[in-house]
Amino acid sequence: MRVTTKGQVTIPQEIRDQLGLLPNTEVTFDIVDGEARLRKAKRGGKLSRGDGVISHLRGVRPSNKLSTDEIMALMRGKG
Repeated sequence: MRVTTKGQVTIPQEIRDQLGLLPNTEVTFDIVDGEARLRKAKRGGKLSRGDGVISHLRGVRPSNKLSTDEIMALMRGKG
């Protein structure tokens, strides 16, 4: 891996997958014992919209009774 003139590197797909790093995911760098460590940034306790939907859906019993409009409302945070 080489650092570009802009200071950029490509994070290997295997590492992105393991850390759950999707496009536009915020990351932080720490220096520990002379090494740079990359980690997914914490959001200060606030869930992203997608994480909020997933959290909500995990607490809902499966049902075939939701309409498409109801599902879309849930995904938009209006349910």
